[in-house]
Amino acid sequence: MIHEVDEGLRRLLGESGLEASGVEVVFDAPTRDWAARRSGPTVCAFLYDIREDATRRGTGTQEVYDADGHLVARRSPPRWFELTYLVTAWANRPQDEHRLLSQVLACLVAADTLPARLLTGTLAELGLTVSLDTAGAGLDAPAASDVWSALGGELKASLGVLVRAPLAGISTAVAPPVTEGLVVRSAARTEGGEAAPGRRLRYAEVSDPGPEGFAGPRERRAVPARRRRGERQP
Repeated sequence: MIHEVDEGLRRLLGESGLEASGVEVVFDAPTRDWAARRSGPTVCAFLYDIREDATRRGTGTQEVYDADGHLVARRSPPRWFELTYLVTAWANRPQDEHRLLSQVLACLVAADTLPARLLTGTLAELGLTVSLDTAGAGLDAPAASDVWSALGGELKASLGVLVRAPLAGISTAVAPPVTEGLVVRSAARTEGGEAAPGRRLRYAEVSDPGPEGFAGPRERRAVPARRRRGERQP
């Protein structure tokens, strides 16, 4: 699921014209060594915090059907997680970085959700909303200064982006539907403990079902006509 959120963000930022203008979108940790190796204008979306939204945890199971309408599996409900990104812009001059960051900000604040057309994998299969919160004041995540200190880099302008995405539940396959009948054989034991020749159990007044059991076609007796009131039986 995490890599699918990455891909959705990359596609969303790509639609803003970044990739067309030669700006690379990456998800690396912006460490000092990484910054020294960078060779062109770059937008970095670094994922640094993952937490479950326990308030949205569901119970029960969901039934999964195939194209023919047969039940094939049962799946536990999805669990929701909050993914927090530190988004930064990298260029040769601060003015260029601010211009890139402004373009990213305009793109992200215009979308409250990741559009369904940009979702892939399990996110697309679930069909649930993947929400975005950009530069929100209520982001419950480590401060940006703490993140920069942990990375060993220099503090610079950044955007906090919170993505709430579902993780697909676990699917358990179910047994296939019953398509064959059941034939039971019984045998009585003699006083000596040896089993007598067995006999096949079958419904009363039903012919031998044959090797296919009761799942095979059987001849049905004609239903007698109902007598009218007062009419004697011949």
